[in-house]
Amino acid sequence: MEGPIWVAGAMSGTSLDGVDAALLKTDGRRIFAFGETRYRPYRNAEREVIRAALGFWPGDVGVAAAAEAVETAHAAVLSRLDGAAMVGFHGQTLAHDPKGRGTHQAGDGQVLADVLGLPVVWDFRSSDVQLGGEGAPLAPYYHFACAKWIGATGPLVFLNLGGVGNLTWVDPHRDGPEAEGAVMAFDTGPGNAPLDDLMQARRGLARDEGGALSLSGVADRGVVAEALQRPFLSRMPPKSLDRGDFADLAARVAGMGDADAAATLAAVTVACVADAITLCPAPPERVLVTGGGRHNAALMQRLGAALPCPVRPVEAVGLDGDMLEAQAFAFLAVRVARGMATSGPMTTGVAAQVGGGRISRPRG
Repeated sequence: MEGPIWVAGAMSGTSLDGVDAALLKTDGRRIFAFGETRYRPYRNAEREVIRAALGFWPGDVGVAAAAEAVETAHAAVLSRLDGAAMVGFHGQTLAHDPKGRGTHQAGDGQVLADVLGLPVVWDFRSSDVQLGGEGAPLAPYYHFACAKWIGATGPLVFLNLGGVGNLTWVDPHRDGPEAEGAVMAFDTGPGNAPLDDLMQARRGLARDEGGALSLSGVADRGVVAEALQRPFLSRMPPKSLDRGDFADLAARVAGMGDADAAATLAAVTVACVADAITLCPAPPERVLVTGGGRHNAALMQRLGAALPCPVRPVEAVGLDGDMLEAQAFAFLAVRVARGMATSGPMTTGVAAQVGGGRISRPRG
């Protein structure tokens, strides 16, 4: 089958908020239509089980329980989407060490295939890492399709602010994402994770809702300047981070009041993005922001002041920033099933175009 099909994609990001699920009609090259979307938050007990397993690898204590929580949440939300021919399942990243132990996304695609009665494409990152790539980010080929769908005429950046920040620079004049010069992608630095962790630790809240606390504080410029000296930020892309790579920021704001600590962490995230934009092949005409960070007014205001081009949420061009990554794994699932590449030298640093992922079919 070569034509467009309806596919369900699911994504649970490093912010640990819950599972996004979306239907997408695609042939793995183009977007034909957007379908129904669903969201299922992790319950507090599930979130704590998953959080306790962060940084752990298969076989470690707590990993099986985390995987079960991930599978349960995904099965619940995906079962509410009708009409899909297959599923793209990212799983929940617990550890990411591409130059060391590899990458670990909790959740077994076979379990979901059996529960849902559909083929499930999963384990998208391992092949890329095994072949020398960073294994992340994986949404860039979908971002290219989005740029085509919105009719972009010049270079642009999709900025995803999840737990970790990452961007995709796109030249929409190219024929496809595999073409030389079509895309470049890399992790920018911390996204929402340090701020989310601060809110959880100090106020028992999942996030700084709307950026209200960050807006009320004053950022410590010294902490921001120190963060920008990290070796990761001076490395040329592609490059990727683990959620915990900036965990020490918590100690740097430990002596501050809540508002100033939140403002400082928001300022670090934005400074890292501004630094990253200078590494793009050409200045973007605009930056389109997706992920939970676009709801944080402090982040959006600071980005608008720091970047040399318009900054808008992806909704400004008719896309759904809450579901873009779920849609991306639906798109990638079709590419895996049809033997197309899912990553390449300018997205993950892998030596050649790679089609990652494995397919599990319902047993019986």
